[in-house]
Amino acid sequence: MVYLVLAVGGAVGSAYWRFSTIISKVRDELAAHKLHTAEIYVTKTGMQEQTQAIMKAIDSVAERLDGMNSRLDRVFESKARAS
Repeated sequence: MVYLVLAVGGAVGSAYWRFSTIISKVRDELAAHKLHTAEIYVTKTGMQEQTQAIMKAIDSVAERLDGMNSRLDRVFESKARAS
């Protein structure tokens, strides 16, 4: 009877030890995945800030192109008057 109790206790202890190592491994992998996700993926607020900065740069380029058209018009007008 004592040997049966020791065998059952040993089996339970072995199972507990095995599952605790598996759980620890899964916990570490989950922490690594959370860190990877936090490093790689952008938040919605961050994406909005980046989009606003890009749109501001595009608007600046559009304004410069409009200014270039005005300059070209003045050059051609002055050549037409000189002729």
